[in-house]
Amino acid sequence: MPEISRIGVAVPDLLLPKPDTDLKKWAVIACDQFTSQPEYWERVAEFVGNAPSTFHMILPEVWLESEDVQDRIDSIQKYMRQYLDQHIFETHPGFMLVERSVGDHTQTGLVVALDLETYDYNKGSTTLIRATEGTILDRLPPRMKVRRGAPIELPHILVLYDDPNWTVLKETLNQKESLQVKYDLDLMEGSGHITGRLVNQPELIASVMDALTDLIEPSAYAQKYSLPEGSNPLLFAMGDGNHSLATAKAIWEEIKPTVGMNHPSRYALVELVNLHDPSLQFEAIHRALFNVPSELLTGLKPALGELVKVWPAADLSALAAAVNDIQAQHQRFGVITPEGYQVYELLTPHHNLPVGNLQPYLDAFLKENPEVKIDYVHGDDVVDELGRKQGNVAFYLPAITKNSFFRSIILDGALPRKTFSMGHAKDKRFYMECRKIVP
Repeated sequence: MPEISRIGVAVPDLLLPKPDTDLKKWAVIACDQFTSQPEYWERVAEFVGNAPSTFHMILPEVWLESEDVQDRIDSIQKYMRQYLDQHIFETHPGFMLVERSVGDHTQTGLVVALDLETYDYNKGSTTLIRATEGTILDRLPPRMKVRRGAPIELPHILVLYDDPNWTVLKETLNQKESLQVKYDLDLMEGSGHITGRLVNQPELIASVMDALTDLIEPSAYAQKYSLPEGSNPLLFAMGDGNHSLATAKAIWEEIKPTVGMNHPSRYALVELVNLHDPSLQFEAIHRALFNVPSELLTGLKPALGELVKVWPAADLSALAAAVNDIQAQHQRFGVITPEGYQVYELLTPHHNLPVGNLQPYLDAFLKENPEVKIDYVHGDDVVDELGRKQGNVAFYLPAITKNSFFRSIILDGALPRKTFSMGHAKDKRFYMECRKIVP
């Protein structure tokens, strides 16, 4: 597999099931979805039955801590080998242009292979590919058991790139109708429609590579993000599947000393999606704390910086308007208690996002006060309802903007956990393409 080392992208040999395969049974949703709804996965198991399916090659995280987890892992790897031995796959060298209905929009992505040598999930990373939220190392070992010894990989990873002018896919989309359709179907469980077109024309592949390279041209990159020229560029930021890519990286580091640098496990299959795709709607994730002592708020203001302004808001609507005011010169967030609403404005913040300033204080307070519990919630009505209950305090946070997303990662590193949400569970990536990770 040829490597394009400067941008960490390679053209994969994609594996897709042969045309007589029932693709509606073949494709299943990312394993980290519906983790509290085992009935979803039971319906999938019943629908798939014994038909060829990616379901047989993944470990839904709803069963990650079940007593028979090792038996499940053994079964996964058995199915992988069986599918290879039975020659159910066809090999398609190239990228895959993926169009997927997501809500009222169509999400457009490109399946490629990324070089794990250009990725570091650790805090402070300055590699081309970086984590967007902190990687919880304790979550890697069970995932590593699945990948260790597996002959193929299946991606549910979405990786973002910042291309407001849509240069990367311009030529590919212009020639979309001439591309060979490799799959076109309605996904199970009401998850919309998906179409995949093979991109194997050398000139289209070159156009993608050139445009990605241009995104990190030193002068333009520095100007785009208001950085000193020569800064280490960030080209790809994790969208979904951070721990899956981290698992691939950990396994690669584990085997690299014995297999050498020209091994297929050096790469991981992902879907690239433009940050500016209209299907990507970043939703705010608020915080609600329960059984809260008064010390939480008395210690908040001193922890946020030298200059913090606080003023009351009449109601939730006024609070939301103040926090989400795009004309505001400084960072803001809201506090909701049974006594009412307050807006906090940070004139000398430590971090590039309000949540980056708030979350460390909350983490330290929770550690010192284990009786206090926290929940991460969506929706204005929900955070308002929880914050107004006796003994609770809620924090109303603005959604991260697309224009600040990459710069925040560049300046602050991985964002605090639960900084943003990208869509609903049923809209997450489905497994479709596979790739061999052994010679």
